[in-house]
Amino acid sequence: MPRKLFCQYGPVCYAISTAKERALRALRDLTGGETFACRQEAESLPHMVMAHRSTLLRRLEGVDMSLQENKVTNLALAARGLDGLILEPGQTLSFWRRVGEPSAKRGFLPGLTIHNGKPGQDVGGGLCQMANLLHWLTLHSPLTVTELHHHTDALFPDSGRRVPFGTGTSVFYNNVDYRVKNETPDTFQFRVWLEPEDLCGELRCDRRLPTRLRIRERDHHYRRESDGLWYRCSEIWRVELDRDTGEQLREELVFTNHSRVMFDPALIPPEQIREETP
Repeated sequence: MPRKLFCQYGPVCYAISTAKERALRALRDLTGGETFACRQEAESLPHMVMAHRSTLLRRLEGVDMSLQENKVTNLALAARGLDGLILEPGQTLSFWRRVGEPSAKRGFLPGLTIHNGKPGQDVGGGLCQMANLLHWLTLHSPLTVTELHHHTDALFPDSGRRVPFGTGTSVFYNNVDYRVKNETPDTFQFRVWLEPEDLCGELRCDRRLPTRLRIRERDHHYRRESDGLWYRCSEIWRVELDRDTGEQLREELVFTNHSRVMFDPALIPPEQIREETP
């Protein structure tokens, strides 16, 4: 039997481990030389890079809808520190430095969380949706992702999904962060807000960029492999196009999905199943 980690010996040990990791993160930030974005502007920069909206209330198999409703409150609180954020050349966006600790004292409510590949709930749950939005906008830009934590398992069947599977990110205060650095000479701005049914976002720039980026999902399918388990597989590609002519300039493989299916395989659409290649 593998030896337990210190954090696995009970709630007190877990709290001690979490506090240690948070302190180490703070120390690394203090000594790492990063300049973190902190200025928010109410006026939008003139040029749109990318816009997107995602459904607020998704019906997920086995998940209490009250957690989804609480998530809306959590997202609204998170938006306060992110909307209008200016990312100047050389600056880094840190999700948690802008959102802050998602505590009940600050008004955050219990929402859906994922721990060890299983759904649960905790105060501030559901903020991954905001990080996912930021990442989707960033994927369509020349900004550089410097910290990203992929979801490793396919936990739920699709329900109202608007972006390819595998283009999201996990966040957990504050040592599992999402960070983006502006290594370009241009200034960018994130706008995020909530509408009755959607979480909305824009990435804007101070000049018109000569190219645009698009994300393409390829070879998406489910398959049962030799271990008897089901997996969701696909490739995520980024294509760069000339903004004026539409000519494709280049493409790159961003991510390859090979995610274990954690929901009932009977819910997999039959047309998306592929036999394993020997």
